[in-house]
Amino acid sequence: MKNSMLRYVIKRLLLAIVILIGVSVIIYSLSRLMPQDYIDKKFESQITQGLISRDEVERIKELYGLGDNSFAGILLGYLKWIGNVFRGDLGTSFIHGQKVTTVIFENMGISFGIAFVAMILEFLIAVPLGIKAATNQYGKVDYTATVLAMMGISLPTFFLGAIMIKIFSVDLGWFPVNGLTSPGLSVDATGWERFWDMMWHLVLPMVTLVILSIGGLMRYTRTNMLEVLNADYIRTARAKGLSEKSVIYKHAFRNTMIPLVTIIAGTLPSLFGGAMITEQIFAIPGIGLKAYEALQGGDVPFIMGYNMFLAILTVLGTLLSDIMYAVVDPRVKITK
Repeated sequence: MKNSMLRYVIKRLLLAIVILIGVSVIIYSLSRLMPQDYIDKKFESQITQGLISRDEVERIKELYGLGDNSFAGILLGYLKWIGNVFRGDLGTSFIHGQKVTTVIFENMGISFGIAFVAMILEFLIAVPLGIKAATNQYGKVDYTATVLAMMGISLPTFFLGAIMIKIFSVDLGWFPVNGLTSPGLSVDATGWERFWDMMWHLVLPMVTLVILSIGGLMRYTRTNMLEVLNADYIRTARAKGLSEKSVIYKHAFRNTMIPLVTIIAGTLPSLFGGAMITEQIFAIPGIGLKAYEALQGGDVPFIMGYNMFLAILTVLGTLLSDIMYAVVDPRVKITK
C-alpha cells in the first residue's frame, strides 16, 4: 500500500509539472495580449498631452520586455521568463518595485487569516444546517435553509459587500467602512489594542465571505446526507432499535464526512490566494487586492507570479484531496 501510494504521488507530481508549464504558457500569452500594458497606462496622460512620443514609449516597452507582441516576441518573452523561474526568480513587480515573491509573501498573511477564519465559520454553520435540512426533508427547516442558501449563492460579492457597508457601517455605524486601522487609533496604542482594532475591521469582510460560501457547502452536505440516509445499513441500524440521534450522528454523519474531507483539502488556493473582489471592496491590503491592482495596471511579472502561485496550490490541493479521500475511505484504492 505504501509503495503504491508513493508511486501514485510521484506520478502525479511529474504530471503536475507538465500541467503547470501548460498553464504558464496560457497565462503568459493572455497577459501579453491585454489591450493595455503597464507602460501604456503609466504614460497614458503624457502621450495624450504630447509630452512623450509613441517611439519613446515603444523604446521603454523594449526595456520592460513588452515591446513585441507578435507570436515570436511573446514566445521569446515566455522563454526568458520560464528560464528565470527555473533559477528561482519570478521577476520584479512593475507597480510595487519589489520582487514578486516578496510582494506575495508579505501580503499573503492577512488574506490567509481572513480566509481561514471564514472557512471555519463556514463549516460550523453549513454542515449542521445541511444535516438538519436533510433530516427534515421537505419540511420548514429544509425549505428555509434552501432559500437562504440559494440567496447566498446568487448574490454577487460586490453587491453583498456594498449592502453590508451601507447597513452596518454607514447607517448603523457599528463597523469601520474599510481598511485595517482606525484613523483615531493612538500611536501609543498597545499591541492588543491594535490587534482588536484590526479584528473589528475584518468582521464585515469575513461575514461577507461566510454568507457567500455557506450556501454551496450546505447544499452539498444535504445531498450527501440524503444519499447516506437512504442506504441499506442506515435502515438496518434503525431496525435494530438505535435512537434516531445515534443513527444520524454516529452512522450517517461519519460517512457524510468522507466527501467533505476532499473539500477541505481543496481549499488551499482560496486560503492563500485571497478574495480579490472582497478585499477590493473593503480595501483590505491582502494578496487579492494586490493581484487586482496588478491586473488593472498590466503588471505582467506579478500577474504571472500570482497565477502560478495559485496554480501550484491548486495542483497540490487536488493531490492532497485524492490522498485524503483514499485514507478516510477504505473502499478507494490508489492505483499504480
